[in-house]
Amino acid sequence: MEDLKAKTPASCKDLPALLTSFVDTFVDLSVTGHFLLPETPTPPQPLQTYYPPQDRLIAIGDLHGDLAKTKQSLRLANLIDASDKWAGGSATVVQVGDVLDRGGDELKILYFLEKLRREAAKCGGTVITMHGNHEIMNVEGDFRYATKEGLDEFVNWAHCYKTGNRMKSLCKGLEKPRDPFEGLPSVFNNVKAEFAEGFRARIAALRPDGPVTSRFLSKNVTVLVIGDSVFVHGGLLAKHVKYGLEKMNEEVREWINGVKGRLAPEYCRGGNSVVWLRKFSDEIADKCDCSALEHVLATIPGAKRMIMGHTIQEFGINGACNERAIRIDVGMSKGCGNGLPEVLEINGNSSLRILTSNLLYQKKYASSAEAGRREGVGLLEHGPEQVEFFWMYIFLGMLENVVSSNNCGPSPTSVPMKVETFTRPVTHMESSSLEGNFFMNEEHCEHITTNECED
Repeated sequence: MEDLKAKTPASCKDLPALLTSFVDTFVDLSVTGHFLLPETPTPPQPLQTYYPPQDRLIAIGDLHGDLAKTKQSLRLANLIDASDKWAGGSATVVQVGDVLDRGGDELKILYFLEKLRREAAKCGGTVITMHGNHEIMNVEGDFRYATKEGLDEFVNWAHCYKTGNRMKSLCKGLEKPRDPFEGLPSVFNNVKAEFAEGFRARIAALRPDGPVTSRFLSKNVTVLVIGDSVFVHGGLLAKHVKYGLEKMNEEVREWINGVKGRLAPEYCRGGNSVVWLRKFSDEIADKCDCSALEHVLATIPGAKRMIMGHTIQEFGINGACNERAIRIDVGMSKGCGNGLPEVLEINGNSSLRILTSNLLYQKKYASSAEAGRREGVGLLEHGPEQVEFFWMYIFLGMLENVVSSNNCGPSPTSVPMKVETFTRPVTHMESSSLEGNFFMNEEHCEHITTNECED
């Protein structure tokens, strides 16, 4: 017994990873209702910029803080089941950025996409997330498009994160956790007092090397090439390609991780940057600079098309410049537009088609698909004051993750609900001939101009 005691120190130094994982999982549950078991630490690998053609590729446009529309988009392509688990098998998903701003589910979407990323990987699938201009703006501390609901979500995160840090600090021998709030003011110029706490929480979470940026946004790419398709939030110019696609991805990640200072690299700032460009996404096809697009694509070996978000397409996903420019931002978020969800599907390097929930296409391109659906916010609904009481839920959630870790299809216990999915080809359609996909929600957008909705 004496020998055993001698070999078992009373400090937590031998259990830091276990304790930290337990507390971090507790924080995740408290913030979003999701259990994300901590990943095994590995040396950082270069972000992958080039991928071969995928058997099935789904591209999703701007989400802007709307978790319900995010899930609807995924269900259109049968990528999640009734329990919100990955059901897409070996499919590849690309989300082209702008998860942040305009809604109150920004963190919930980041957590949800990370959960799907892990579930898909176990099934041979891939979930790729990208930077939009709103990710860049927020990391720079530009919160002009954050909503009250979005600020409240970050206040809740801050409370849970601080509680987790206090838990860790109670353990003698455990390294003191870093405080992302250190040095931040409590009041801000030109910010109403009622929003100051939300601004402070948002800065702490999203500044370079912040807890949210380093955990989630550091995995985003800025530009991506899959088979013969180039993905970017705003657009690419020849000078960007010449600078180097892989180089841009790595430099933006370094900035996200706090290595490159406060401001983003120049190619992510300004109207001609990769996340702000609108040269190829104007809804009026004649205004798209097709010659410049042809030149850019010619400088990327094998590239046939550029797929981008950023600019709302009021009448749904469409193509311009002989389908060399594919525009997939349909303004689906209820925070600005409240358009009907649509996603782009590419099978191998073959033809493209649009999966849409628009009933107007039912007669012309009728095709239904079965997908599971469950309404609700998940296991728990709670406020910040309750976070201290969820230990048993955390344990049960860990078990659930272990038990269901190999699920690559719809849950056998789910109750399916038919989700109508209609398909149509990618063609540019003149607005006068359209019957309408997009319905502007004036309640959310009446205080801003059309251009501001697209910023």
